[in-house]
Amino acid sequence: MIPLRDSIPSRTYPTVNTFLVLVNGLVFLYEAFLGSGLDEFIRTFGVVPLRYFYLREAYPSEIFDSFLPFFTSMFLHGGWLHVMGNMLFLWIFGDNVEDRLGHARYLLFYIVCGVAAAFTQVYTHPSSGVPMVGASGAIAGVMGAYLLLYPRARILTLVPIFFFVSFIEIPAILFLGFWFLLQFFSGLFSLGVGVETGVAWWAHIGGFMAGLLVILVSPKRYGRRLYPDDYWP
Repeated sequence: MIPLRDSIPSRTYPTVNTFLVLVNGLVFLYEAFLGSGLDEFIRTFGVVPLRYFYLREAYPSEIFDSFLPFFTSMFLHGGWLHVMGNMLFLWIFGDNVEDRLGHARYLLFYIVCGVAAAFTQVYTHPSSGVPMVGASGAIAGVMGAYLLLYPRARILTLVPIFFFVSFIEIPAILFLGFWFLLQFFSGLFSLGVGVETGVAWWAHIGGFMAGLLVILVSPKRYGRRLYPDDYWP
């Protein structure tokens, strides 16, 4: 399922969300021009669970080297489809969450969710030597927040059915609930088979749960109170 737009108009211009989309796009363009140096760049600034635990044990004082990738990895991507898919989800769901939290709080929220997502993946796959990159963990946090803030919003969704496509308006609680269940069971499967799938399922799960938690503990003026026009009747 591919979301195309939601039913909630933003009351303010999503300055931070637009900035995040632009930064991710520019960083990916920089990656595209690295050529043979791309692999080293990804391994340096992506999160590698095995390296993280090695540095924490062998060089406990090197805090900067240990934790920097938890921030930088959320601005790196592994391909055009990866970055375009992530930015589509961020563009659709992020503006409304920023509208509710405010610009500064939204930026902090985004970073917290991204870091929480990376740590979740690291501790569920501690022996992995594969670099984890992508904004999807932070965006999962945005989606978790959206689920609580706008559960009755409607998401115009492109649904491929064999050789045909259909456009369906799906309530946010169903769209996001189905998305989370897909991540959860895929994550359980990845643990069960003990094989690297190439997708950081547990980063998605950790980011989503972090987004839910932050909104649940937020003051009501930023959190759970719905406005009358937060959804289509």
